[in-house]
Amino acid sequence: MKKIFLILTIFLFLLLSTKVLAKEILVLTVDGVIHPPHAEYVIKGIKKAHEIKAEAVIIQLDTPGGLDTSMRDIVKEILNSQVPIIVYVAPKGARAASAGAFITLSAHIAAMSPGTNIGAASPVAIGGEKMDKKMAEKVTNDAVAYIKSIAQQRGRNTEWAELAVRKSISSTETEALKKGVIDIIADDLQTLIKEIHGKKVKTVVGEKILSSRDTKVNEIKMNFRERLLNFLSNPNIAYILLMIGIYGIIFELSNPGAIFPGVIGAISLILAFYSLQTLPINYAAAGLIFLGIVLFILELKFTSYGLLTLGGIICFVLGSIMLFDTANPLFKLSLSVVIPVSIVTVIFFALLLRLAYKAHKRKPVTGVEELIGLKGVAKTDIDSHSGMVVIHGELWQAISDTEIKKNEEVIVEEVKGLTLKVRKAE
Repeated sequence: MKKIFLILTIFLFLLLSTKVLAKEILVLTVDGVIHPPHAEYVIKGIKKAHEIKAEAVIIQLDTPGGLDTSMRDIVKEILNSQVPIIVYVAPKGARAASAGAFITLSAHIAAMSPGTNIGAASPVAIGGEKMDKKMAEKVTNDAVAYIKSIAQQRGRNTEWAELAVRKSISSTETEALKKGVIDIIADDLQTLIKEIHGKKVKTVVGEKILSSRDTKVNEIKMNFRERLLNFLSNPNIAYILLMIGIYGIIFELSNPGAIFPGVIGAISLILAFYSLQTLPINYAAAGLIFLGIVLFILELKFTSYGLLTLGGIICFVLGSIMLFDTANPLFKLSLSVVIPVSIVTVIFFALLLRLAYKAHKRKPVTGVEELIGLKGVAKTDIDSHSGMVVIHGELWQAISDTEIKKNEEVIVEEVKGLTLKVRKAE
């Protein structure tokens, strides 16, 4: 009986030890434009893999491209990782274009799902800025050297890598495997995990043979902060936040003490400024937008018969269209956002202008100005030197350019201190 108990104890100990020592494979998902929030997410995931001594990190990638700086941050982290990094272009229909091609080539193991493609890594798509011929040549040569260096370090096809930059070529998963661009084609994540078992990879600390059987797959998702920053990095969201911020501040300035519009406007502006600093913004276009707002405000102060409003509309629309003036369509504003916002802005300031005009033309209802135009009755005879009238039951001193008899109706023409200038009512 004691022997059986001892055997069970040893068995449970070994079983628990195996579970404790079992390594993990971390899975990160990058879906969309490569920008600072994605770079931060991937770098943090790789660092966590180092901390827990994970067996490997799988980056499931689907991207049309993105910012050069964010792409280089991710590539740098992958190239210097002690933990094997597998970049998996998935699911079916996904792509690793532009910056995604660099990231895929930098992986220790590059894999693709059926129905995916990789390539089109031209520097225009990466940088997102307009360049003259000489500058474009410099940027292209730099990108070529960089991608060839990555491909050479991982033992991949450098000729294909160069053409992906210079000629913007793109390949399907079968073509990429045949040309030595990737290592594996896998239908899904579980198939990939089985395929990498026993693969030998070279990390910065030496060679390592992957053991992916019986490993725990831990999917690391973006936390709330990263999801929020990812959401804010959308050019359309940045533009909308900027407009909300401007409206809020204008409301607060026109209605001091309202508080709520000012608070919302300030928060929106701060969030918009974060978004804009992660995007390739055209500052001249931003200046046009603010000039348009200034012209709208000036229309409220000065009568220009609509000229200031027209100028404001032109500046606002042109600035909105040019705000992300880039060759990269990933960072351009959608007209479905620009047009409605522009229309709402024009209507907003048109209403303010109309209200201001009505207020200007409205007859005063308080103060001495309200007396002008009112009818009264002469209490005494009135001439150019003296007289008394009753207005609203109040007795006022009055004068008139023409003689007015007692009890005749009069109309107030002017208020001079405490004396009213009146004329005979017709």
